[in-house]
Amino acid sequence: MKGLWLALLLLGLPVWAAPSGVPVCERPSSPPPEVERPFPEEVQRALEALVRAEFAREPHAGLAVGVLRGSQRWVGAYGSRDVARGLPATPRTTWRMASITKTFTAVAVLQLVEQGRIDLDADIRTLVPAWPQKRWPVTVRQLLGHLGGVTNYGRFGPSHDTGPLDTAGAVALVAGYELEAEPGTRFIYSTWAYNLLGAAIEAASGQSYGEYLREHVFGPAGMEHAALDDRRTRDEHHAAGYRVREGQLVPSKVVDVSGRFAGGGTRATIEDLLGFGGALLDGRLLSRASSGLMQTPMSTRDGHLTDYGMGLATWPLRGHYVVAHSGAQPETSTLLLLLPGEDVAIVLASNVEGQAASLRRIAYGIIELLLEGKGSRLNARLQDPVDAVVNEGLNRIFGYGLAYHLWATRGPGTLPGTDGLSESFEQATRMLDRSAIARAPNAARERILSAHGPSEGWLFVRVGAHMARTLEEALGPERLDSYPARGPLAFFNDYLAACESRACPDPLRFNEALRADLRRFTGGNIEPSKH
Repeated sequence: MKGLWLALLLLGLPVWAAPSGVPVCERPSSPPPEVERPFPEEVQRALEALVRAEFAREPHAGLAVGVLRGSQRWVGAYGSRDVARGLPATPRTTWRMASITKTFTAVAVLQLVEQGRIDLDADIRTLVPAWPQKRWPVTVRQLLGHLGGVTNYGRFGPSHDTGPLDTAGAVALVAGYELEAEPGTRFIYSTWAYNLLGAAIEAASGQSYGEYLREHVFGPAGMEHAALDDRRTRDEHHAAGYRVREGQLVPSKVVDVSGRFAGGGTRATIEDLLGFGGALLDGRLLSRASSGLMQTPMSTRDGHLTDYGMGLATWPLRGHYVVAHSGAQPETSTLLLLLPGEDVAIVLASNVEGQAASLRRIAYGIIELLLEGKGSRLNARLQDPVDAVVNEGLNRIFGYGLAYHLWATRGPGTLPGTDGLSESFEQATRMLDRSAIARAPNAARERILSAHGPSEGWLFVRVGAHMARTLEEALGPERLDSYPARGPLAFFNDYLAACESRACPDPLRFNEALRADLRRFTGGNIEPSKH
């Protein structure tokens, strides 16, 4: 889910954004998590069937899956952690976390920001003097959002074996490279940028990176077996790695990942990773303000949105607000996916490389299974290319609006203000006008694709979130929860009906031309407005 994304201030603040710095304070104590309980047996059977069906699609060795929904919990392990030795994958199996390590690192940095030990807008050289002066300064905030211009592996590929390296050695790998872009101007995903953050954690805390994680991240999250991925200290539970060659599994290349320590150098069990997801959701690791900052996607200086906040990618999926991170390295494929507005965590780990698409299919299937069982989808009846552009706009108003409403009201997010709603609805109505789209369809579509971001004043988020709020007030939270399954046309249909009963101001009902399009798309299910 991916599109372009809402920005948190990088160099300038939208009026509704979180403050540029997190308040300097200790995190309030969080209540202990609820006592975990299993899902109902029929849900467990459905989860098992879903995972096994995907496991049978293509060559697999081992796979582990964990799911939390509120206090309900389920973990499954499948296949072999070591094919040659015939050893099964179990919940105790440890897997390379790869780039999910970046999420651990981001949490650690934000903890230290909360304590006043790190300034998000400080030049990284104030914390890591071994990083040489470059053409431009690079801030902690920019590094967290991959906006620092730091190269990703330089001339080395992601499968490069650095051999055992300490923090100084890891920083030295990137120190000689010039920045690829002026900080703030381009999104450049970089494992080495996160190594600089790992060194900053050590400088600010006085602990090694591994010690800090163990005491302040792994410990509070109940991650009993999580650790730095040192091949010399692996136990018998660690999964052997594989890749697929000509349809067959072959052993992975042996790679030491200590040279990417804070960007991809940890290991954990599936239960550890699920514990981490739960700790992010229930506030055991960060304050609400810091969690919201972490989950808010950032933007380049010229207003182009990235799909990344601070250690987490973000996107809307059928009205769900998703924050996630995947991992890919020799020996492993991993995925951490959270729905903070719906209190759901889904985690997956495989010891086969290149399984991102498979893990994503499983995660999306679990979302559909747990959250989208209410109501059938109302599909649009489209007749021409202009219809397709109008329908794209309806989908995006629905998807971003509902996702951000849930994230802000049930999770740690922040929404745009409500000032100027009439003008926002009128602007969205003009953007979806058939005659304007027909005159310049490509330009109209490009504008629609960016209408949730700063270049259009967060237009689709503001309009869609107000629609979601109206529906929740008029029809209740259970009806609101049905729209990811029922889709955007049901969302618009119900909103217009609610507006009739609540006598919404005329601009908030769109116009008759758009309502006519909606009736045509739905076969006449939307009644014409009386106003």
